[in-house]
Amino acid sequence: MVASRRMSPSAAHLSARARPVLELGDPRLRVSCDRVEDLKDPSFLAEIDALQDTLEAFRTQYGFGRAIAAPQIGVPKRFIALNLGAGPFVAVNPEITWRSTQTFSLWDDCMSFPSLMVKVERSKSISVRYTNPKGEDVHWERLALPHSELLQHEIDHLDGVLSVDRAVGAQGLVSREAFEANSDEYSKLVDYVIQSTLE
Repeated sequence: MVASRRMSPSAAHLSARARPVLELGDPRLRVSCDRVEDLKDPSFLAEIDALQDTLEAFRTQYGFGRAIAAPQIGVPKRFIALNLGAGPFVAVNPEITWRSTQTFSLWDDCMSFPSLMVKVERSKSISVRYTNPKGEDVHWERLALPHSELLQHEIDHLDGVLSVDRAVGAQGLVSREAFEANSDEYSKLVDYVIQSTLE
């Protein structure tokens, strides 16, 4: 089980707009999300705030979490919130424009089932195009492995695909508790292990 952390006062302020993260089994996680057409729509701007606050509240409570997709809070739209260490930001209508032919295996985790670790295979590198909330086009070319696997996970969410759908091997699913108790052994079964604990 993931040990809960007591929220700081600043996190408590953030959580006022944060929403519950939908859990594995909720049908809203299986929708194919619609593109965002109006970046200035007040309801969309409120959804951005809610998604970013949910990400930050989760990071404070659980000690991990680099990104969250809109359907994980019940919003069927194509945008994700990320925090790669320099604060939260939003990628709208992200799409993969290139994939490497090389793949790798890793233990994946997800906010919608934080007590599970899932063995999956991903492309080693991808290129991504998205729009920021100002309407500017952003291109990330041939991403390094840590960001590549993260964006593949989040864009899957926008298509209603979860990492449990991509589990590989006889030991494709393990509890986080078992993984952490035997992390050295489980790490030998994959090419890469996410360093997801916050500093």
